[in-house]
Amino acid sequence: MVTRKILIVGGGVAGWMTAAYLNAVLNRDGRHFADISLIESSEAPGTVSGEASTPDIIRFLATLGVNQLDFMRRVGATFRQSSKFVNWLSNSGEYFYHTFSGQRPGSADRSAEQWLKSNRSVAFAETVSAQPQLCELNLAPLMLSRWDFGPPLCYAFHLDVSRFASYLRELSTAAGVVHHADHMVDIVMAESGDIAAVKTDGGRRIEAHLFIDCTGSRALLSDEKLGVAWVDCTQSLICDRALSITVPYEQYFPGRVHPCTTVTAASTGWIGEIPLQDSRTLRYVYSSEFLGDDEAEQELRAIEGPHAGTLASNLVRFKTGHRQNAWVRNCIAIGNASSIIEPLEPTTLYMIDLAAATLADHFPLGDEIAPLAYRYNRIMVNRFYELLDFNNLHYCLTRRTDTEFWRAVQRPEHINDRLQAKLNFWRLKQPTPSDFEDQCFPGQPDERLPSQDIPGDYRSPVDTAGLWNYQDYECILYGMDFLKSECDEWYGTGRPDAVVAQHVFERLRLAEKKLPPHEVWLQQFCGMPDYTSSARMKT
Repeated sequence: MVTRKILIVGGGVAGWMTAAYLNAVLNRDGRHFADISLIESSEAPGTVSGEASTPDIIRFLATLGVNQLDFMRRVGATFRQSSKFVNWLSNSGEYFYHTFSGQRPGSADRSAEQWLKSNRSVAFAETVSAQPQLCELNLAPLMLSRWDFGPPLCYAFHLDVSRFASYLRELSTAAGVVHHADHMVDIVMAESGDIAAVKTDGGRRIEAHLFIDCTGSRALLSDEKLGVAWVDCTQSLICDRALSITVPYEQYFPGRVHPCTTVTAASTGWIGEIPLQDSRTLRYVYSSEFLGDDEAEQELRAIEGPHAGTLASNLVRFKTGHRQNAWVRNCIAIGNASSIIEPLEPTTLYMIDLAAATLADHFPLGDEIAPLAYRYNRIMVNRFYELLDFNNLHYCLTRRTDTEFWRAVQRPEHINDRLQAKLNFWRLKQPTPSDFEDQCFPGQPDERLPSQDIPGDYRSPVDTAGLWNYQDYECILYGMDFLKSECDEWYGTGRPDAVVAQHVFERLRLAEKKLPPHEVWLQQFCGMPDYTSSARMKT
């Protein structure tokens, strides 16, 4: 067996997550399948920027053999038990939760059916999961002592991506990944059309069998050198700007550290609040078609308050879409070089993790690459469209008409055909696992993806519920009052109160005796300072 040389071009969180994962999987238990190196132009730490993960990050950290507490301390992480969506339906202060833990006892899940036949006096997610109320109480998902509180609560993290990248660089280089702190100035092509090597500003020529493009949206290898086309999906998700400010707790502490990501609808998009151990990142994601950058910054600072007036801001321009093929010849695009999706449901880290894990599963042990790339590309494009549909869902059910943006997102041309077919079908039956067997609903068009006559699998994408399953769809559908008028017609208006599942009721009855406040857990186990004594605390 030939040991393959892998060169990752570009660092940041995409490059170092990929390096750490591939090294952990390919080079362990006495095996050494790959010599992995990474080139990035600078080791200078970036500014603090909060990011949210999905629960899959627990598996990623376990694969690396990382101690969870060490990880949390190093990257300023806090717990994330769910997403809380505020003002998405009617802009009247209403909210709903997309939860991670929703225990459904019994052989047949009739939770949604029972709720639809009720008067909706309790939000759907709160009838099947304790986590909405746990988040409202700002409770941690772990106890201060040994766990004895029933089934474990599922959680993810908020983290600082700059510190996470630095942490992964430290772990990776200690485990054998070679780090070239240099700047790529040229790409050398082989006669076959593969990439042969890259040249650096320091005079190096670095050859490899596989090149991984982690150069962000510029995609220096995949786009600028190989010319792999970009498939634009902004028709489904029209936001194209992300403006962030980070508020240090030393300057202003709001009096709590939410164990969830709060996503509040704004005039022309939404504002995500991501709490870390020492600060909060506020990110306004909006459409430049309806709001100027200066106006967006004024709106964000005004919503946060006077203390935000002097804080630095960071503006990122993006377009939702994906590389036509992430893996072309001997080059694999990962991170923003491969795909970008509006971060309404935070899946940036998830897609990097998925790309690295899928590459490890399809790692070439011989010289034949094309069949492996064929399957890799299909898996990645399916997952991208699964996330696209789910994000699109949050917009098309809104009843807001107060701004042109909210009127626009409801128009038929902004609801993609796959999602529309799902919604039409779910007006006839509740979502169930069988709906994701082959993703072929009545009326769903079977249109091939653009191919540019390049060999590959361009069938219409299939939603396999790899990340979001029927329970996730239920949280959004019923959180946004799906089928309200239909249920009034089917079941009448004098329906009984919604019933909270007994296991949820019992857990909430004991919750405050078992679970500490989120910030108390962080103070005890992560060394987070007690900011509540600050004079700048919100009153």
